[in-house]
Amino acid sequence: MSTLTNDLEDDVRSKPAPIKTSAFPETNVEQTPDGAFRRQRNWFTRRFGTGEGQVAPEPGRFLLLGNPGCGWNRRQLITLRLLGLSEAVPFVLLTGRDEQGWRIASHGNDLEERFGTNLLNDFYRRTDESFQGRGTSPTVLDAQTGLVVTNNYHPLSLDWETAWAPFHAAGAPDLYPEDLRPEIDLLNQQIFDDINNGTYKVIFATSEGAALAAKTIFEARLADYDFRLASRRYLFGDRLTDSDIRLFVSLSSFERGYRPGIAKIFGEENTRKLTDYPNLWAYARDLFAHGLVDDRELYFLGLIPGPSGEYIGGSLLVKDATLPTPEESLAAWREPSGREGLAGSPLSSGPGGGGSYELWHFA
Repeated sequence: MSTLTNDLEDDVRSKPAPIKTSAFPETNVEQTPDGAFRRQRNWFTRRFGTGEGQVAPEPGRFLLLGNPGCGWNRRQLITLRLLGLSEAVPFVLLTGRDEQGWRIASHGNDLEERFGTNLLNDFYRRTDESFQGRGTSPTVLDAQTGLVVTNNYHPLSLDWETAWAPFHAAGAPDLYPEDLRPEIDLLNQQIFDDINNGTYKVIFATSEGAALAAKTIFEARLADYDFRLASRRYLFGDRLTDSDIRLFVSLSSFERGYRPGIAKIFGEENTRKLTDYPNLWAYARDLFAHGLVDDRELYFLGLIPGPSGEYIGGSLLVKDATLPTPEESLAAWREPSGREGLAGSPLSSGPGGGGSYELWHFA
């Protein structure tokens, strides 16, 4: 497990200092006319690989810029760790977000010294003068040129799992097995729409109808996966895959991060808990115990204190004094899952069943 540093904790709590660059108002209009939340598209979408227009992997050249409290970024950190790529793709902390966007932490890198700014949006505009919107966590930056490679977190973990395979550690898991890729792609799309982004669709909706629809879909999908995991250790039977990482990130953030915001809208008694789905809760604890969190992520999930003894609020969306204490929550996560004997079939009634995956292709 990684060790927290005082610098990291100080960066999280500190307010960014004013800079001399001109103000750049972030575009944050992400609602449809009927009040539903529609997340902005990712601006930079280059892929790693050897094909035309792709970026060749090169250990040490590319930096992963992100915040461990961000689920899209935590997915990348988990994947890199499981594959043994954490040193090949160094992590740089994003912190202190204000009206001008994310700031790059002052320690562990020389980006500001070399490129004259610690503002993520400046690196976006440096790469593409026509950039509009907001720079996001995660972002992959070419450390040699200071240019953004991608902020497209949707396929990024797939690139770590495939294009970066020559640099995987010995014995690293195959998180994107070729025989399951069409079905993994479709399940990942469902997980994103209904689970990963589903909580935001509830909390950031601007109409009651949109929030209720999103909550209904979110809870129905949890029930769907709870059934699927009753007889399978992982979503695809006995193989841990990219889909499990994507689902775990939202499950591990839910109770202390997203649920308080949903309960604030619909009431505590009308908002289900992760523990209401026994198979899903045991599955999440199983993954928790097998390398899908480290100390840095536990800190950003609000489960362990930093070096000062202080806790950060779980997700940065909502803080709620009615939550269990961090110690109580961490103890619950560490309860044995009892799932070690499960294997199960990769076949399911989920997306891609009946051969429909043959009709879809994700480039």
